[in-house]
Amino acid sequence: MAQLKCDYLVVGAGAVGMAFVDTLLDESADATVIMVDNRHQPGGHWNDAYPFVRLHQPSHFYGVASSDLGQKRVDAQGFNAGFYELATGPEVQAYFERVMRERFLPSGRVQYFPMTEFEGGTTFRQVLSGATREVTVHGRVVDSTFLRTSVPSRHTRGYRVETGVTCIAPNALPTTAADFDHYCILGAGKTAMDTCVWLLETGVEPSRMHWVCPRRSWMINREVTQGSLDFFEQSIGGFARQLEALAKATSVEDAFDRLEACGFMLRIDPDRRPEMFHYATISPGEVDCLRRIENVIEAGRVQSIGPEGLRMQSGKAIAMPAGTLYVDCTASAVDFGSSAEKPVFEDGLITIQPVRMPNPCLSASIAAYVEVHYDDDLRRNQLCKVVSLPDDEAGFIRSTLGNMVNQVIWSFEPELVEFVTNNRLDAFGAAVRDADKSNPAHVAILEKMGEFSQAALQNLQTLVEL
Repeated sequence: MAQLKCDYLVVGAGAVGMAFVDTLLDESADATVIMVDNRHQPGGHWNDAYPFVRLHQPSHFYGVASSDLGQKRVDAQGFNAGFYELATGPEVQAYFERVMRERFLPSGRVQYFPMTEFEGGTTFRQVLSGATREVTVHGRVVDSTFLRTSVPSRHTRGYRVETGVTCIAPNALPTTAADFDHYCILGAGKTAMDTCVWLLETGVEPSRMHWVCPRRSWMINREVTQGSLDFFEQSIGGFARQLEALAKATSVEDAFDRLEACGFMLRIDPDRRPEMFHYATISPGEVDCLRRIENVIEAGRVQSIGPEGLRMQSGKAIAMPAGTLYVDCTASAVDFGSSAEKPVFEDGLITIQPVRMPNPCLSASIAAYVEVHYDDDLRRNQLCKVVSLPDDEAGFIRSTLGNMVNQVIWSFEPELVEFVTNNRLDAFGAAVRDADKSNPAHVAILEKMGEFSQAALQNLQTLVEL
């Protein structure tokens, strides 16, 4: 076999790895890349996603910076009506495959090895042949898998399923649902919400559904995520209202009360205070749909599922109807409760982590730009301070503070600011840049942002310490 050599050995060809390489190709005139991934095609966890999955966020600022995803169409029907399109799972898979085939490989600077396992150092093993390849890396290894994305079809369940019980990942739901009379959805996150909405949309009566919800979740109102001039009041205005809420909050709990009052945050049950926040994004219409489910089980986590029903970790037994299909939605996407962080830039290694939550693609793109345009890792890490993953209300406050601190640091680097603002993945920066200064509504929103930005930053620091 020919000797393999490159400047960057990128581990993972999912959204994060693809976004890094895409920016590297634009910002460096001659950097060469080898990408290795254990799946059969680019796209990472999207290859394992359930068939009715869609992006949480508008398509027009997801993916890689150089290539549009979708047509910035406004949906006319369904729960996303009136908002920008959300790409389906197959659309996202096709997008990343197209980027690889039409941009990366034709550049002559990228080699791609699917169906491989990275074995550490600079070595990978080709799964089908068993051949081990050693790569001479002149620059660095780039780990785009640090967050260890988990999806229901691949993760290990944290409970036991006894003989005679059918428990599936949501991937199998469209081909299995018709054989059952009742459905029990396990999990409190966005996958569970998507599954519940899909069942209700396809005509299942709420009375035939049970939903095991160990924790209730705060969610971002999709209305504030549109990120464009056409939705300036909703998105940039929503950000301004967020800043005002955070500037005036007297506690973490008060901050969320204010964020809910201004329409930035949503919850399903207005009488139950959520404990969880994972940046799930949802439309008000979906919330109304989920409120139809009355059989919500809030008794902690499941220990086992047997023919009679559920056994909870607390020891409580919950009977379930005969003919119940259990749908496992307990994969946590990423480990939101983890505090594990490390420097993005180290000698011989780049570990891509969030520097702008909740957009992993933009974070990866920024890391690539900083790698090319700055000379030492001390400065690179100052510009790419890791923003922690939130698990609850306090975690959101920390993450928002991290975003704002990074924004302040970047403001002293005009070329970096220009790169981020002009990056397709930062739709909000472009909307602020292009605001109509002759439009009184736009001017009022920009003035509100200016009025509350510094106060919000200072108050977030106080709230983090409470």
